Amino acid sequence: MADLRVLFVGGSGIISSASSRLAVASGIDLFVLNRGTTTHRPLPPEATVLRADVRDPDSVAAALGDLEFDAVVNWVAFTPEHVRADLAAFAGRTRQYVFISSASAYQTPPARLPVVESTPLRNPHWRYSRDKIACEDLLVAAYRDSGFPATIVRPSHTYDRTLVPFDGGWTVVERMRQGKPVVVHGDGTSLWTLTHTRDFARGFVPLLGHPRAIGEAVHITSDDVLTWDQIAHHLADAAGVEPRIVHVPSDAIAAEDPQWGAGLLGDKTHSMVFDNAKLRALVPGFVATIPFHQGAREIVEWHDEDPARRRVDPRFDAAMDKLAAAYTP
Repeated sequence: MADLRVLFVGGSGIISSASSRLAVASGIDLFVLNRGTTTHRPLPPEATVLRADVRDPDSVAAALGDLEFDAVVNWVAFTPEHVRADLAAFAGRTRQYVFISSASAYQTPPARLPVVESTPLRNPHWRYSRDKIACEDLLVAAYRDSGFPATIVRPSHTYDRTLVPFDGGWTVVERMRQGKPVVVHGDGTSLWTLTHTRDFARGFVPLLGHPRAIGEAVHITSDDVLTWDQIAHHLADAAGVEPRIVHVPSDAIAAEDPQWGAGLLGDKTHSMVFDNAKLRALVPGFVATIPFHQGAREIVEWHDEDPARRRVDPRFDAAMDKLAAAYTP
């Protein structure tokens, strides 16, 4: 792995930042192409930074020059147009192209659990997921038609210390601390898989330059499965309070706030448990080691370090007030 030259398009986001650090620690010669605007997650100093606007093909071409890579990872491709631009930019320039898809692309709701990589891709509820599926379709066709060396990775709900895993972000924790009720969709018992970014990196980095990953799709998730009520209680415990949970049907949430509802009906409402056997076949010994009760403490500690990080969304706060009032027994 120490001989690999790898390009990350992006590389300082919630999912990618730990992979950037681990890649460098593993001896990879890491190049990162981005605009250099992040402050929360600085890139490792060993990385070579290429400044460019990823949505501007001329800017990308100028930054890349005649560089070639063993692997290129695009962390910020969301639509078929983004993937078409990458097919043009990286064909013949890399031995592996890794597309970051999403586990929300799987059949929603799933016909059976646990979800495996052969579970059908179908999500009629969420445009984000349908776009990811369309991106995958393009890459599968490119691999079949011309041998474009694509690998598809599907993260589940991946978080770091900056991300509260509820819609509304810190607003939910702030309401808990103020003694206000917080809305949890459904009856709070649907199962959910949260994956810490450092655990994701442990599964992801060994896939770079892996010849058996070419032409394959694989998800990378934790095995730490919780109910949404348990997730809320872990956050509350980390924040030093007892939560007042009000259960509200997802359909009612969507009627009150379509943006919030889209992410529920297209993803979080339905139990999602994953079988990581395929990942372990490619990365023997992979184990996710960070349970959410530990991750929750990291989240609260990071937000408490700086009051400016504890931002409340007034629109979301008002919607939660209204829904909690309507559904409080």
